[in-house]
Formats: sequence, structure tokens, C-alpha cells
Amino acid sequence: MDPEAFKTALSRFAAGVVVVTARETDDASDTASGDDVGMTATAFLSVSLEPPLVLVSLRREARMREVLDAQPLWAVSLLSQSQRHVAGRFAIPGRVSDRLMFADVPHRPGPVTGAALVGGALATLECRTHQIIEAGDHSLVLGLVLAATLPSPEGLPLMHFRGRYRSLA
Repeated sequence: MDPEAFKTALSRFAAGVVVVTARETDDASDTASGDDVGMTATAFLSVSLEPPLVLVSLRREARMREVLDAQPLWAVSLLSQSQRHVAGRFAIPGRVSDRLMFADVPHRPGPVTGAALVGGALATLECRTHQIIEAGDHSLVLGLVLAATLPSPEGLPLMHFRGRYRSLA
């Protein structure tokens, strides 16, 4: 299998864009009192209605994967087409200061998980890790949805297609 052909083929699949967030645990107390951590993802889907499960795919070396090893509570914010800047901010590779990532991005702690919920998102989901499945160079994180909110008026989703953020026509 030619890796470039595989990558190019998959780039032709349009996907919604989300920001996955969690609150780091404080090593001393094992409570979620550390910094907010976030990352952009396009490999996200609903899995089950009963029980309510979603799945997000994370690179094994992603910081979020490390955080979720210690912290089972996390959130997903489904971005609107007006939030390209938010997607770009959380797609920055490496270990950019978490405080800088959240600067100028409206957010609030989720009432159930404490994980940051991005303001202006089409919907937010607060989750608890149900299962993590290792799959190649990624981890598939199944989350039990504890709460769902529709904080924004209806709008159109931000999409990722052929390596760029796009809007529905």
C-alpha cells in the first residue's frame, strides 16, 4: 500500500471538525485541577444511542492521549463554520502552552466534567472514557456521553476536506 495514495484517498472524505478538551489532573491530588488541554480532531463519530457512546481517534503520541490516561473526563465541542480560527488554534502541533491555546477562545468549564466547552460551538458533549482501543499509530477513545448541550443557535458545521477547512455551500 502506497502511504501517499492512502492519505490522498482519505483526504477526499469530508469530516466535521471538533475540539476535544480535558482538564489535566494535579499529580499531587489526582483531581482535575490542572490546566485545560485541547486539540482539534476530525476523526470523531457517534457509536451508539443506548448507551450514548462517541469515539475520537487520537495519535498515540498526542498530549491529549497522555491526559486521558490520567483523566477519564473530557468534552467535545462541535465547531461551526465561523470557528476556523478555533480549529487552527487547537491544531498547533507540539506542546504549545495550554494557557496560550485557550487565550482569546471563549470557553467555560462543563458543569459535569469540568472540561472546557468552546463558546459558540454548535453542540457540546461531556464524556467519561468508556474504553480505549489501540489501533496502529492511534488510540480509539470511546466516551460515554454524560451530558449534551446545544449552546448555539442552529448553524452550519466546519468541515475538513482535502487538507483544508471548508464550509457547506
